[in-house]
Amino acid sequence: MADFDYDLFVIGGGSGGVRAARVAASLGKRVAIAEEYRFGGTCVIRGCVPKKLFVHASQFPEHFEDAAGYGWTVLATSFDWPTLVANKDREIARLSGLYQSGVERAGGTTFHSRATLVDRHTVRIESENRTVTAATILIATGGRPNPHAALPGHEHCIFSSEAFDLKALPKAIVIAGGGYIAVEFANIFHGLGVETTLIYRGQEILQRFDMDLRETLHQTMEKKGIRVLCQTIFERIEKRPDGLLDAHLSTGEMITAGQVMLAIGRIPNTESLGLEAAGVETGKVGEIVVDEYSRTSVENIYAVGDVTNRVQLTPVAIHEAMCFVETVFKDNPTAPDHDCVATAVFSQPEIGTVGLSEEAAAVRFRELEVYRASFRPLRHTLSGREERTLMKLVVDGETKLVLGAHVLGPDAGEMAQLLGIALKAGLTKDDFDRTMAVHPTAAEELVTMYQPSYRVKDGQRAG
Repeated sequence: MADFDYDLFVIGGGSGGVRAARVAASLGKRVAIAEEYRFGGTCVIRGCVPKKLFVHASQFPEHFEDAAGYGWTVLATSFDWPTLVANKDREIARLSGLYQSGVERAGGTTFHSRATLVDRHTVRIESENRTVTAATILIATGGRPNPHAALPGHEHCIFSSEAFDLKALPKAIVIAGGGYIAVEFANIFHGLGVETTLIYRGQEILQRFDMDLRETLHQTMEKKGIRVLCQTIFERIEKRPDGLLDAHLSTGEMITAGQVMLAIGRIPNTESLGLEAAGVETGKVGEIVVDEYSRTSVENIYAVGDVTNRVQLTPVAIHEAMCFVETVFKDNPTAPDHDCVATAVFSQPEIGTVGLSEEAAAVRFRELEVYRASFRPLRHTLSGREERTLMKLVVDGETKLVLGAHVLGPDAGEMAQLLGIALKAGLTKDDFDRTMAVHPTAAEELVTMYQPSYRVKDGQRAG
Protein backbone atom coordinates (compact mmCIF):
# COMPACT_ATOMS: atom_id res chain seq x y z
CA MET A 1 0.00 0.00 0.00
CA ALA A 2 3.00 2.29 0.39
CA ASP A 3 3.05 2.87 -3.38
CA PHE A 4 -0.21 4.82 -3.11
CA ASP A 5 -0.95 8.20 -1.58
CA TYR A 6 -3.71 6.71 0.57
CA ASP A 7 -4.78 3.33 1.83
CA LEU A 8 -8.39 4.42 1.39
CA PHE A 9 -10.05 7.22 -0.55
CA VAL A 10 -13.76 7.77 0.06
CA ILE A 11 -15.91 9.62 -2.46
CA GLY A 12 -18.95 11.03 -0.66
CA GLY A 13 -19.20 12.55 2.83
CA GLY A 14 -22.56 11.22 3.95
CA SER A 15 -23.30 8.86 6.81
CA GLY A 16 -21.79 5.78 5.17
CA GLY A 17 -18.72 7.45 3.72
CA VAL A 18 -17.86 9.39 6.87
CA ARG A 19 -18.26 6.33 9.08
CA ALA A 20 -15.95 4.26 6.87
CA ALA A 21 -13.36 7.05 6.67
CA ARG A 22 -13.39 7.79 10.39
CA VAL A 23 -13.14 4.18 11.53
CA ALA A 24 -10.46 3.29 8.98
CA ALA A 25 -8.43 6.34 9.99
CA SER A 26 -8.73 5.38 13.66
CA LEU A 27 -7.08 2.08 12.74
CA GLY A 28 -4.02 3.98 11.56
CA LYS A 29 -4.84 3.81 7.86
CA ARG A 30 -4.01 6.71 5.54
CA VAL A 31 -7.47 7.95 4.66
CA ALA A 32 -8.93 10.80 2.61
CA ILE A 33 -12.54 11.69 1.92
CA ALA A 34 -14.01 14.13 -0.58
CA GLU A 35 -17.43 15.77 -0.37
CA GLU A 36 -18.53 18.31 -2.95
CA TYR A 37 -21.32 19.90 -0.92
CA ARG A 38 -21.44 19.62 2.87
CA PHE A 39 -20.34 16.78 5.12
CA GLY A 40 -23.26 14.86 6.54
CA GLY A 41 -24.93 13.91 3.28
CA THR A 42 -28.63 13.54 2.66
CA CYS A 43 -29.54 12.45 6.18
CA VAL A 44 -27.95 15.33 8.04
CA ILE A 45 -28.22 18.14 5.51
CA ARG A 46 -31.44 17.58 3.58
CA GLY A 47 -33.08 14.45 4.94
CA CYS A 48 -33.71 12.66 8.22
CA VAL A 49 -32.45 15.25 10.68
CA PRO A 50 -34.08 18.44 9.34
CA LYS A 51 -37.20 16.43 8.55
CA LYS A 52 -37.53 15.26 12.16
CA LEU A 53 -37.03 18.84 13.36
CA PHE A 54 -39.83 19.95 11.05
CA VAL A 55 -42.02 17.09 12.28
CA HIS A 56 -41.59 18.37 15.83
CA ALA A 57 -42.46 21.90 14.71
CA SER A 58 -45.61 20.74 12.94
CA GLN A 59 -46.92 18.85 15.99
CA PHE A 60 -47.29 21.88 18.24
CA PRO A 61 -50.78 22.90 17.03
CA GLU A 62 -52.15 19.58 18.24
CA HIS A 63 -50.20 19.86 21.49
CA PHE A 64 -51.75 23.28 22.08
CA GLU A 65 -55.23 21.88 21.42
CA ASP A 66 -54.68 18.88 23.69
CA ALA A 67 -53.41 21.03 26.57
CA ALA A 68 -56.92 22.26 27.35
CA GLY A 69 -58.04 18.81 28.47
CA TYR A 70 -55.24 18.83 31.02
CA GLY A 71 -56.22 22.15 32.51
CA TRP A 72 -53.89 24.41 30.56
CA THR A 73 -55.04 27.64 28.95
CA VAL A 74 -53.00 28.32 25.85
CA LEU A 75 -53.21 31.91 24.67
CA ALA A 76 -53.12 32.99 21.04
CA THR A 77 -50.26 31.34 19.18
CA SER A 78 -48.41 32.22 15.99
CA PHE A 79 -45.82 30.52 13.84
CA ASP A 80 -42.81 32.09 12.14
CA TRP A 81 -41.41 30.01 9.28
CA PRO A 82 -38.13 31.98 8.89
CA THR A 83 -37.32 31.33 12.55
CA LEU A 84 -37.73 27.59 12.10
CA VAL A 85 -35.57 27.59 8.95
CA ALA A 86 -32.84 29.68 10.60
CA ASN A 87 -32.72 27.49 13.70
CA LYS A 88 -32.67 24.38 11.53
CA ASP A 89 -29.77 25.78 9.52
CA ARG A 90 -27.81 26.49 12.70
CA GLU A 91 -28.22 22.91 13.93
CA ILE A 92 -27.38 21.40 10.53
CA ALA A 93 -24.21 23.51 10.30
CA ARG A 94 -23.19 22.25 13.74
CA LEU A 95 -23.75 18.62 12.80
CA SER A 96 -22.00 18.98 9.45
CA GLY A 97 -18.95 20.35 11.23
CA LEU A 98 -18.95 17.40 13.61
CA TYR A 99 -19.02 14.94 10.72
CA GLN A 100 -16.00 16.57 9.12
CA SER A 101 -14.04 17.10 12.31
CA GLY A 102 -14.69 13.52 13.37
CA VAL A 103 -12.74 12.26 10.36
CA GLU A 104 -9.98 14.77 10.91
CA ARG A 105 -9.63 13.96 14.62
CA ALA A 106 -9.24 10.29 13.69
CA GLY A 107 -6.34 11.25 11.42
CA GLY A 108 -8.09 11.41 8.06
CA THR A 109 -7.83 14.13 5.41
CA THR A 110 -10.95 15.89 4.15
CA PHE A 111 -11.51 17.64 0.84
CA HIS A 112 -14.39 20.00 0.00
CA SER A 113 -14.44 18.98 -3.64
CA ARG A 114 -16.08 16.81 -6.20
CA ALA A 115 -13.97 13.72 -6.79
CA THR A 116 -14.05 11.48 -9.86
CA LEU A 117 -12.37 8.26 -10.88
CA VAL A 118 -9.57 8.36 -13.45
CA ASP A 119 -8.82 4.65 -13.21
CA ARG A 120 -9.15 1.91 -10.60
CA HIS A 121 -6.55 3.47 -8.29
CA THR A 122 -6.61 7.16 -9.28
CA VAL A 123 -8.99 9.90 -8.12
CA ARG A 124 -9.18 13.43 -9.45
CA ILE A 125 -9.86 16.13 -6.86
CA GLU A 126 -11.73 18.49 -9.16
CA SER A 127 -11.45 21.71 -7.13
CA GLU A 128 -7.67 21.38 -7.01
CA ASN A 129 -7.28 19.96 -10.54
CA ARG A 130 -4.95 17.24 -9.36
CA THR A 131 -4.99 13.50 -8.88
CA VAL A 132 -4.19 11.23 -5.96
CA THR A 133 -3.92 7.47 -5.75
CA ALA A 134 -5.39 4.97 -3.32
CA ALA A 135 -5.08 1.25 -2.74
CA THR A 136 -8.82 1.01 -1.99
CA ILE A 137 -11.60 3.33 -3.11
CA LEU A 138 -15.04 3.51 -1.52
CA ILE A 139 -17.91 5.19 -3.36
CA ALA A 140 -20.63 6.55 -1.07
CA THR A 141 -22.22 9.31 -3.12
CA GLY A 142 -25.80 8.52 -2.15
CA GLY A 143 -28.83 9.41 -4.22
CA ARG A 144 -31.03 12.31 -5.25
CA PRO A 145 -34.74 12.85 -5.97
CA ASN A 146 -36.06 11.52 -9.24
CA PRO A 147 -36.77 14.69 -11.27
CA HIS A 148 -39.58 13.02 -13.22
CA ALA A 149 -38.33 14.71 -16.38
CA ALA A 150 -41.12 13.19 -18.49
CA LEU A 151 -43.71 15.27 -16.62
CA PRO A 152 -44.59 18.44 -18.54
CA GLY A 153 -43.86 21.32 -16.19
CA HIS A 154 -41.60 19.35 -13.84
CA GLU A 155 -39.23 22.32 -13.80
CA HIS A 156 -41.80 24.25 -11.74
CA CYS A 157 -41.80 21.63 -8.96
CA ILE A 158 -39.74 21.36 -5.79
CA PHE A 159 -38.24 18.33 -4.09
CA SER A 160 -37.68 17.45 -0.45
CA SER A 161 -34.35 19.30 -0.37
CA GLU A 162 -35.91 22.58 -1.49
CA ALA A 163 -38.82 22.14 0.92
CA PHE A 164 -36.51 22.78 3.86
CA ASP A 165 -35.51 26.22 2.60
CA LEU A 166 -38.59 27.81 1.06
CA LYS A 167 -38.62 31.58 1.48
CA ALA A 168 -42.21 31.41 2.65
CA LEU A 169 -44.80 28.77 3.41
CA PRO A 170 -47.35 28.36 0.60
CA LYS A 171 -51.03 28.56 1.38
CA ALA A 172 -51.51 25.26 -0.45
CA ILE A 173 -49.26 22.45 -1.64
CA VAL A 174 -49.76 19.33 -3.74
CA ILE A 175 -47.33 16.45 -3.14
CA ALA A 176 -46.86 13.51 -5.50
CA GLY A 177 -45.73 10.22 -4.02
CA GLY A 178 -46.73 7.61 -1.47
CA GLY A 179 -43.51 6.69 0.28
CA TYR A 180 -41.74 7.91 3.42
CA ILE A 181 -40.88 11.35 2.08
CA ALA A 182 -44.24 12.18 0.54
CA VAL A 183 -46.25 11.02 3.54
CA GLU A 184 -44.02 12.73 6.08
CA PHE A 185 -44.01 16.07 4.26
CA ALA A 186 -47.78 15.93 3.77
CA ASN A 187 -48.13 15.74 7.55
CA ILE A 188 -45.47 18.40 8.14
CA PHE A 189 -47.02 20.97 5.81
CA HIS A 190 -50.52 20.27 7.08
CA GLY A 191 -49.37 20.67 10.68
CA LEU A 192 -47.86 24.04 9.79
CA GLY A 193 -51.19 25.25 8.45
CA VAL A 194 -50.77 24.57 4.72
CA GLU A 195 -53.70 23.18 2.74
CA THR A 196 -52.25 19.85 1.68
CA THR A 197 -53.12 17.34 -1.02
CA LEU A 198 -51.24 14.08 -1.48
CA ILE A 199 -51.57 12.18 -4.74
CA TYR A 200 -50.24 8.68 -5.33
CA ARG A 201 -50.45 6.41 -8.35
CA GLY A 202 -50.78 3.23 -6.28
CA GLN A 203 -53.81 1.69 -4.63
CA GLU A 204 -52.71 2.72 -1.12
CA ILE A 205 -49.91 4.81 0.39
CA LEU A 206 -46.70 3.29 1.83
CA GLN A 207 -46.26 0.31 -0.44
CA ARG A 208 -44.67 -2.77 1.19
CA PHE A 209 -45.78 -1.74 4.68
CA ASP A 210 -48.44 -3.76 6.44
CA MET A 211 -51.83 -2.99 4.91
CA ASP A 212 -53.48 -2.44 8.30
CA LEU A 213 -51.04 0.40 9.02
CA ARG A 214 -51.36 1.83 5.50
CA GLU A 215 -55.13 2.01 5.59
CA THR A 216 -55.32 3.30 9.17
CA LEU A 217 -52.79 6.06 8.53
CA HIS A 218 -54.60 7.06 5.33
CA GLN A 219 -57.87 7.36 7.20
CA THR A 220 -56.29 9.29 10.06
CA MET A 221 -54.60 11.74 7.70
CA GLU A 222 -57.91 12.44 5.98
CA LYS A 223 -59.63 12.99 9.34
CA LYS A 224 -56.98 15.58 10.13
CA GLY A 225 -57.78 17.42 6.90
CA ILE A 226 -55.15 16.13 4.47
CA ARG A 227 -56.63 15.24 1.12
CA VAL A 228 -55.27 11.88 -0.13
CA LEU A 229 -55.92 10.85 -3.74
CA CYS A 230 -54.73 7.36 -4.67
CA GLN A 231 -54.59 5.87 -8.17
CA THR A 232 -53.95 9.39 -9.42
CA ILE A 233 -50.98 11.00 -11.20
CA PHE A 234 -49.98 14.41 -12.51
CA GLU A 235 -50.59 14.97 -16.21
CA ARG A 236 -48.90 18.37 -16.35
CA ILE A 237 -47.95 21.33 -14.18
CA GLU A 238 -48.54 24.86 -15.46
CA LYS A 239 -47.25 28.10 -13.96
CA ARG A 240 -49.71 31.00 -13.89
CA PRO A 241 -48.86 34.67 -14.31
CA ASP A 242 -49.41 35.23 -10.58
CA GLY A 243 -46.80 32.59 -9.76
CA LEU A 244 -49.24 29.95 -8.57
CA LEU A 245 -49.17 26.48 -10.10
CA ASP A 246 -52.00 24.55 -11.71
CA ALA A 247 -51.60 20.82 -11.22
CA HIS A 248 -53.61 18.87 -13.78
CA LEU A 249 -54.47 15.37 -12.54
CA SER A 250 -55.24 12.16 -14.42
CA THR A 251 -58.77 12.31 -12.98
CA GLY A 252 -59.44 15.51 -14.93
CA GLU A 253 -59.28 17.67 -11.80
CA MET A 254 -57.04 20.72 -11.56
CA ILE A 255 -55.62 21.88 -8.22
CA THR A 256 -54.07 25.32 -7.79
CA ALA A 257 -51.29 25.59 -5.21
CA GLY A 258 -48.33 27.71 -4.25
CA GLN A 259 -45.98 24.74 -4.49
CA VAL A 260 -45.99 21.34 -6.13
CA MET A 261 -43.59 18.80 -4.64
CA LEU A 262 -42.35 15.62 -6.29
CA ALA A 263 -41.44 12.75 -3.96
CA ILE A 264 -41.60 9.83 -6.36
CA GLY A 265 -38.42 7.96 -5.63
CA ARG A 266 -34.69 8.57 -5.64
CA ILE A 267 -31.94 7.69 -8.09
CA PRO A 268 -28.26 6.91 -7.40
CA ASN A 269 -25.65 9.66 -7.77
CA THR A 270 -23.38 7.95 -10.30
CA GLU A 271 -23.38 10.34 -13.25
CA SER A 272 -20.00 11.70 -14.37
CA LEU A 273 -18.13 9.89 -11.59
CA GLY A 274 -15.74 8.21 -14.01
CA LEU A 275 -17.15 4.76 -13.32
CA GLU A 276 -16.70 3.64 -16.92
CA ALA A 277 -13.07 4.74 -16.93
CA ALA A 278 -12.43 2.63 -13.87
CA GLY A 279 -14.47 -0.32 -15.15
CA VAL A 280 -17.17 -0.16 -12.46
CA GLU A 281 -20.41 -1.84 -13.51
CA THR A 282 -23.75 -0.10 -13.01
CA GLY A 283 -27.32 -1.38 -13.13
CA LYS A 284 -30.61 -0.42 -14.73
CA VAL A 285 -31.18 2.79 -12.77
CA GLY A 286 -27.53 3.76 -12.54
CA GLU A 287 -26.88 2.00 -9.25
CA ILE A 288 -23.43 0.55 -8.60
CA VAL A 289 -23.57 -3.21 -8.73
CA VAL A 290 -21.90 -4.83 -5.71
CA ASP A 291 -21.45 -8.32 -4.31
CA GLU A 292 -22.40 -9.47 -0.82
CA TYR A 293 -19.35 -7.68 0.62
CA SER A 294 -20.09 -4.36 -1.14
CA ARG A 295 -17.30 -4.94 -3.65
CA THR A 296 -17.91 -3.62 -7.16
CA SER A 297 -16.87 -5.28 -10.41
CA VAL A 298 -13.40 -3.82 -9.78
CA GLU A 299 -11.54 -5.69 -7.04
CA ASN A 300 -10.27 -2.68 -5.06
CA ILE A 301 -13.36 -0.45 -5.44
CA TYR A 302 -16.31 -0.78 -3.06
CA ALA A 303 -19.63 1.05 -2.70
CA VAL A 304 -22.07 1.47 0.19
CA GLY A 305 -25.31 3.29 0.87
CA ASP A 306 -27.99 4.60 -1.45
CA VAL A 307 -25.65 4.64 -4.46
CA THR A 308 -26.01 0.84 -4.48
CA ASN A 309 -29.83 1.01 -4.35
CA ARG A 310 -30.15 -1.81 -1.84
CA VAL A 311 -31.93 -0.62 1.31
CA GLN A 312 -32.09 3.17 1.24
CA LEU A 313 -31.88 3.96 4.94
CA THR A 314 -29.16 5.85 6.81
CA PRO A 315 -28.49 3.16 9.45
CA VAL A 316 -28.13 0.62 6.64
CA ALA A 317 -25.43 2.74 4.98
CA ILE A 318 -23.59 2.99 8.31
CA HIS A 319 -23.88 -0.77 8.83
CA GLU A 320 -22.54 -1.41 5.33
CA ALA A 321 -19.63 0.94 6.05
CA MET A 322 -18.73 -0.94 9.22
CA CYS A 323 -18.87 -4.25 7.34
CA PHE A 324 -16.62 -2.74 4.67
CA VAL A 325 -14.01 -1.81 7.28
CA GLU A 326 -14.17 -5.30 8.81
CA THR A 327 -13.74 -6.88 5.38
CA VAL A 328 -10.96 -4.68 3.99
CA PHE A 329 -8.97 -3.52 6.98
CA LYS A 330 -9.55 -6.15 9.69
CA ASP A 331 -9.22 -9.29 7.56
CA ASN A 332 -12.69 -10.31 8.69
CA PRO A 333 -14.95 -10.69 5.63
CA THR A 334 -18.35 -9.46 6.78
CA ALA A 335 -21.43 -9.22 4.58
CA PRO A 336 -24.05 -6.61 5.50
CA ASP A 337 -27.19 -8.15 6.94
CA HIS A 338 -30.20 -6.56 5.24
CA ASP A 339 -32.74 -8.87 6.83
CA CYS A 340 -35.24 -7.68 9.42
CA VAL A 341 -34.39 -3.97 9.30
CA ALA A 342 -36.46 -1.83 11.66
CA THR A 343 -37.75 1.44 10.24
CA ALA A 344 -40.03 4.34 11.08
CA VAL A 345 -42.24 6.72 9.14
CA PHE A 346 -42.53 10.02 10.98
CA SER A 347 -46.07 10.64 9.91
CA GLN A 348 -48.65 11.85 12.40
CA PRO A 349 -49.31 9.42 14.00
CA GLU A 350 -45.98 7.80 13.26
CA ILE A 351 -45.27 4.25 12.16
CA GLY A 352 -42.66 1.88 13.54
CA THR A 353 -42.20 -1.50 11.94
CA VAL A 354 -39.80 -4.41 11.70
CA GLY A 355 -39.99 -7.73 9.91
CA LEU A 356 -42.62 -9.06 7.56
CA SER A 357 -46.01 -7.53 6.90
CA GLU A 358 -48.99 -9.84 7.14
CA GLU A 359 -49.24 -9.86 3.35
CA ALA A 360 -45.56 -10.77 2.83
CA ALA A 361 -45.62 -13.40 5.58
CA ALA A 362 -48.72 -15.05 4.12
CA VAL A 363 -46.78 -15.73 0.91
CA ARG A 364 -43.85 -17.35 2.72
CA PHE A 365 -45.51 -19.21 5.59
CA ARG A 366 -48.33 -21.76 5.45
CA GLU A 367 -50.02 -20.68 8.66
CA LEU A 368 -49.97 -17.40 10.56
CA GLU A 369 -51.30 -16.15 13.85
CA VAL A 370 -52.08 -12.44 13.84
CA TYR A 371 -52.34 -10.50 17.09
CA ARG A 372 -53.93 -7.08 16.71
CA ALA A 373 -54.91 -4.33 19.15
CA SER A 374 -56.48 -0.95 18.37
CA PHE A 375 -57.09 1.52 21.19
CA ARG A 376 -57.06 5.17 22.15
CA PRO A 377 -53.80 5.85 24.00
CA LEU A 378 -53.98 7.26 27.51
CA ARG A 379 -52.58 10.63 26.44
CA HIS A 380 -55.68 11.22 24.31
CA THR A 381 -58.30 10.32 26.92
CA LEU A 382 -58.37 13.74 28.61
CA SER A 383 -57.63 15.74 25.50
CA GLY A 384 -60.60 14.23 23.69
CA ARG A 385 -58.56 13.43 20.59
CA GLU A 386 -60.02 10.39 18.84
CA GLU A 387 -56.77 9.28 17.24
CA ARG A 388 -56.07 5.60 17.84
CA THR A 389 -52.99 3.45 18.24
CA LEU A 390 -52.67 0.20 16.28
CA MET A 391 -50.34 -2.65 17.25
CA LYS A 392 -49.86 -5.88 15.40
CA LEU A 393 -47.72 -9.00 15.70
CA VAL A 394 -47.43 -11.47 12.83
CA VAL A 395 -46.43 -14.93 14.09
CA ASP A 396 -45.53 -18.20 12.36
CA GLY A 397 -48.35 -20.55 13.39
CA GLU A 398 -46.04 -23.57 13.45
CA THR A 399 -42.89 -22.36 15.23
CA LYS A 400 -44.41 -19.34 17.04
CA LEU A 401 -41.53 -17.22 15.71
CA VAL A 402 -42.49 -13.53 15.63
CA LEU A 403 -42.13 -12.60 11.96
CA GLY A 404 -43.29 -8.99 12.04
CA ALA A 405 -44.12 -6.27 14.56
CA HIS A 406 -45.99 -3.15 13.48
CA VAL A 407 -47.03 -0.06 15.44
CA LEU A 408 -49.00 3.04 14.48
CA GLY A 409 -49.17 5.68 17.17
CA PRO A 410 -47.15 8.02 19.40
CA ASP A 411 -43.49 7.00 19.78
CA ALA A 412 -43.89 4.10 17.33
CA GLY A 413 -40.37 4.67 16.03
CA GLU A 414 -38.91 4.28 19.51
CA MET A 415 -40.80 1.03 19.97
CA ALA A 416 -39.61 -0.26 16.59
CA GLN A 417 -35.97 0.13 17.60
CA LEU A 418 -36.46 -2.15 20.61
CA LEU A 419 -38.71 -4.54 18.71
CA GLY A 420 -35.93 -4.79 16.15
CA ILE A 421 -33.68 -6.36 18.79
CA ALA A 422 -36.34 -8.91 19.72
CA LEU A 423 -37.03 -9.96 16.14
CA LYS A 424 -33.36 -9.98 15.19
CA ALA A 425 -32.73 -12.31 18.12
CA GLY A 426 -35.39 -14.69 16.82
CA LEU A 427 -37.75 -14.45 19.79
CA THR A 428 -41.02 -16.35 19.75
CA LYS A 429 -44.48 -15.29 20.81
CA ASP A 430 -43.93 -17.31 24.00
CA ASP A 431 -40.94 -15.05 24.79
CA PHE A 432 -43.18 -12.00 24.36
CA ASP A 433 -45.83 -13.59 26.60
CA ARG A 434 -43.29 -14.30 29.35
CA THR A 435 -42.20 -10.67 29.40
CA MET A 436 -43.73 -8.55 32.15
CA ALA A 437 -45.64 -5.47 31.01
CA VAL A 438 -44.67 -1.92 31.91
CA HIS A 439 -47.87 -0.18 33.00
CA PRO A 440 -49.34 2.18 32.03
CA THR A 441 -47.74 2.31 28.58
CA ALA A 442 -48.96 1.78 25.07
CA ALA A 443 -46.12 -0.67 24.46
CA GLU A 444 -47.46 -3.07 27.09
CA GLU A 445 -49.99 -4.24 24.51
CA LEU A 446 -47.13 -5.95 22.71
CA VAL A 447 -46.69 -8.41 25.59
CA THR A 448 -50.33 -8.79 26.66
CA MET A 449 -51.97 -9.94 23.43
CA TYR A 450 -52.29 -13.58 24.49
CA GLN A 451 -54.87 -14.82 21.98
CA PRO A 452 -54.59 -14.34 18.23
CA SER A 453 -57.11 -11.95 16.70
CA TYR A 454 -57.31 -14.24 13.68
CA ARG A 455 -55.34 -16.82 11.73
CA VAL A 456 -54.21 -16.95 8.13
CA LYS A 457 -53.87 -20.32 6.42
CA ASP A 458 -52.51 -20.82 2.92
CA GLY A 459 -52.87 -17.10 2.30
CA GLN A 460 -56.52 -16.93 3.37
CA ARG A 461 -57.92 -15.52 6.59
CA ALA A 462 -59.19 -18.47 8.62
CA GLY A 463 -60.95 -16.64 11.47
